[in-house]
Parts: sequence; structure tokens; C-alpha cells
Amino acid sequence: MTGVHTSAQQGFSTQAVTYAQGRPDYPRQLTGWLAATLRIDAQSTVIDLGAGTGKFTRLVSTLAPELIAVEPVAQMGAQLARLLPDVRLVNGTAESIPLAAASADAVVCAQAFHWFSTQAALAEIHRVLKPDGRLGLVWNVRDESVDWVAAITEIITPYEGDTPRFHTGHWREAFTGEYFSAPDMTCFPYRHVGSPQEVIIDRFLSVSFIAALPAPEKARVSAQLRTLIDTHPALKGHDTVAFPYQTEAYACRRVAQKA
Repeated sequence: MTGVHTSAQQGFSTQAVTYAQGRPDYPRQLTGWLAATLRIDAQSTVIDLGAGTGKFTRLVSTLAPELIAVEPVAQMGAQLARLLPDVRLVNGTAESIPLAAASADAVVCAQAFHWFSTQAALAEIHRVLKPDGRLGLVWNVRDESVDWVAAITEIITPYEGDTPRFHTGHWREAFTGEYFSAPDMTCFPYRHVGSPQEVIIDRFLSVSFIAALPAPEKARVSAQLRTLIDTHPALKGHDTVAFPYQTEAYACRRVAQKA
């Protein structure tokens, strides 16, 4: 797993099952975005880069039978293989994609690009895309205008350290115009509905830098989350919780390099 951040190596290796259970899916409206904006259809070859346990892969597979999942963490890939046994799964990183040049019509990255937002990664994505190919970046972003969601952020943020995160915006710095057009955003509201265990405890214990914590600190985070569930008026006594997200989808067009 050379080139994979330590938090991802440790956290995603140990918490792959929790990740599969607790991470939200994606709004169905994204299928229209994938088709209209990224131009994905039944004839497209699509690479899901940093595919993880296959949450987003499953959605893309409804549009594109020719789908290749690239994932460097073996334990995450094992979850994907169980979920989607018919999808081709290869071991690789964004800087070293084991596929031929100009072999894909689109590359998609869901909950992943902030891990590898470098010029080297964009150069490699550029290489595997056909001349008129598209890059799609997707994140489920917590709606922190809801007070209990903001409270969860306060619980986990002290452990963040140097872990790459979407919310910092640093991922945008890689887009200099050399390989791709500037990201163009479309936003969809989404609610992850399930038990408090699934949508809060499992979800946040699967955050890379929380999953990588020593057991006593992880237990402390879990206890804080359970206290929030047991005491907040919007959560207390509820068997089902609707966790609010804004799903941000960014489309980038491959640009021809200057001679």
C-alpha cells in the first residue's frame, strides 16, 4: 500500500466491516448526474478509483456494466468483492493505476479524492482516460447546520491531526488547469436513515483517524457519541435517525496537454 496515508492504512484495514455497515449510500439523483454530466452509459468503461467497500461502485454499476474498481486496501477490497462479485477489482493507487492508457471513458472517486489530491494523481488519471474523458468527484458532506451533527464534528475533530480531509478544501489546489478543467459542482440533499448504531456509532468509528486510534481513545469517542444519542432531544429514544447530508458532485473535463 505504498503511497497510502497511515490513517487510511490503519483505519480502513481494521474497520472495513464497520465502514461497510455505517457509511451512507448516495442519493439516487446521482445516476442522472453520472449519465448527463459524466456521460456514462451502457457502452462506457468506468474506473472507480479508491472504491473502498463498493458503496459508490454499486450505484455506478447500474449504469455501466464495464466497471473496474481500483482499491489499495485489501480489507476494503474484500468487502467490495463480497458485495459486487461481478465487478473487476484491481489493486492500485491513484498514482499507479494498473490499466492501459486511454482505456476509460470516465473515472469516478467517491469519498476518496482528498486522500490523493496531487499533480501525480491527476497526471495518472489523465493518462488512463480517453481524450474526451471525464473525472467525477463525489462527497457526502455532513449538514452541520443541524446542531447535533455539529456536536459530532466537535467530538471527532480533536483527533484529526494531519489526516487529509475534504472540508479543508486543499484538494482543490491540484486543479491548476494542466490536466483537467476546474471542478464544477452539483449538490443533492440526502438523508442516511437507520438506527443510531448504524448512522452515528458505526459511521464515525469508521472515520479513518478514529478507526486508527488506540482502543482506550476509541472507546472514549464511542462513549461521547452514545451520550449524545442518549441525551439530545432529537435523538433520545429514537430507534431510527435520519442523518442529514449534502452530496456534492464535481465534474472535471480532461484537457489536452500542450505540445
